[in-house]
Amino acid sequence: MKSLGIGLIGTGYMGKCHALAWNAVAPTFGDVARPKLVHLGEANESLATRKAAELGFARASGDWRAVVEDPEVDVVSITTPNQFHAEMTIAALQAGKHVWCEKPMATSEADALAMLVAAQASGKVAALGYNYIQNPAVRHMRALIGQGAIGTVNHVRVEMDEDFMADASAPFGWKSEAASGYGALDDFAVHPLSLLTVLVGRVTSVVVDMAKPYAERPLASGGSRAVETHDIANILFRLESGASGSLLVNRSAWGRKGRIAIQIFGSEGALLYDQERMNELQLFQARGPVAEQGFRTILTGTAHPPYDRFIPAPGHGLGFNDLKVIEARELMRRIAGEPAHLIEFATGLQIERAVHAMARSHAMRGWVDVPE
Repeated sequence: MKSLGIGLIGTGYMGKCHALAWNAVAPTFGDVARPKLVHLGEANESLATRKAAELGFARASGDWRAVVEDPEVDVVSITTPNQFHAEMTIAALQAGKHVWCEKPMATSEADALAMLVAAQASGKVAALGYNYIQNPAVRHMRALIGQGAIGTVNHVRVEMDEDFMADASAPFGWKSEAASGYGALDDFAVHPLSLLTVLVGRVTSVVVDMAKPYAERPLASGGSRAVETHDIANILFRLESGASGSLLVNRSAWGRKGRIAIQIFGSEGALLYDQERMNELQLFQARGPVAEQGFRTILTGTAHPPYDRFIPAPGHGLGFNDLKVIEARELMRRIAGEPAHLIEFATGLQIERAVHAMARSHAMRGWVDVPE
């Protein structure tokens, strides 16, 4: 496979993650050509030039369209705020580029569908940045479920909590604007929905309640502004298999930094996982003498690929950015025409439809089916 030319639009937290991943994927895996960091786009020329020098891109532009139109760019990483994803993604696909777009797909279901249609028309690979599914621990959970290690899954509980919106005195930002989406659902709950999708299947019906812990936030210029998104959501759901579940998400949970706690209960056992302890999982199997039954901790190591590509010793642990490197390798695999472990736009649209069904449920105060 030839060296891919990379374009990057947006250089915030996730933009840097993408750049680090593109820089690390070849030395980490050793079986692909090193991508070329070709063109970086930002909101203005000054910022673009500074970030291009920091991250190693050859060219910089204050107009994202220049990145999309660059003939040397093969793949465009889109890491801008949510409301810009659709326009940038569709333009990149129409220009004949592969796309790696951060989650969520878009702020409206119509835009997400338009992105999928553009991807299908282009024939290019279009994937979403759901890197938590790449964790070797999560991959092993998927394998255990597939092997029947806990029998038939009948109930799932998921909690996702962080505290980046917990401070009531924090100034109003774009994540509190309606233009960014619903808040806890599409900015946040999409991550556990991606994990549910790969571990136990599609959500088919939901009933939801959302809440705003703070009705207003202060403005940096003085005064305050009404918060337009919800930071908390409580969801009951049904899976395609018929199993029941609950999903609780909170962006304002003091003390929680990156928690996604998953409990998967089956007819013959259970699996537990917490993102804040991302290099381990717990397995219970209802086998053997009752007096000797109990959860056992599985610590990820070289027996859980692709952990071995990073560290030769178990117990040392991978991190968030490492999962992004794995995701970059999976994207390269898919571009090469090989099977890959990714959330592509078709599956991503299912997640988006679940999110919008959740919003409708909250508005209607009742159960809502999630369209396929």
